[in-house]
Amino acid sequence: MSDWDFLHEMRDRGYSTDDIALAAGVGYAPWEEAYLSREWIDAELKNESPDDAASLKSKAQFRSREGFPYSMPEQADIFEHLLDCAERHFRNTGRYLQVWGELGEIYAEIEFGLRRHATHEAGSDGSIAGKLVEVKTISPEKSSNHVLVKREGDFEQLLIVRIDENFRFTGKLIERSQLPVGERKYLKVRTHDGVDGA
Repeated sequence: MSDWDFLHEMRDRGYSTDDIALAAGVGYAPWEEAYLSREWIDAELKNESPDDAASLKSKAQFRSREGFPYSMPEQADIFEHLLDCAERHFRNTGRYLQVWGELGEIYAEIEFGLRRHATHEAGSDGSIAGKLVEVKTISPEKSSNHVLVKREGDFEQLLIVRIDENFRFTGKLIERSQLPVGERKYLKVRTHDGVDGA
């Protein structure tokens, strides 16, 4: 049996062409995923109050990858301006500017003290208080119902950052030990209800 035989099995199980294409793109079948339900994510973020860009203040001075950022007040100012550009672009075009991941990580730097790794370092995005952290940002336009997290990553905490339709941010650090256990290659974080095939 080849590594791609699951695509034929998906067709036999009645999955749509789009579902099969998505599975081919990520390289695994839907039944190889574990889920965090939307209800679980919502419950984790329930007591966290949303922040807007103007209300954010850096919790502590730090140096991120290779000595960057040089100035946290400047980083907070960049964040505020980038968010303003994203909001203005949406109001002007009705389309979102695709900067969610970067916004989520800058928010994590300012609000949680994330110290980011060098660009494209595998396994985690950075560290907070000495623990390796993977940051996953859920945008207001999220059309698919999942966020993928590689189980093989060396992260010790997952930071979920949700950006709502009013460009407000909510985030929460979750210990890896609180995530579902399993042998599957990916953890599929579900962001809204729906059933993906058995």
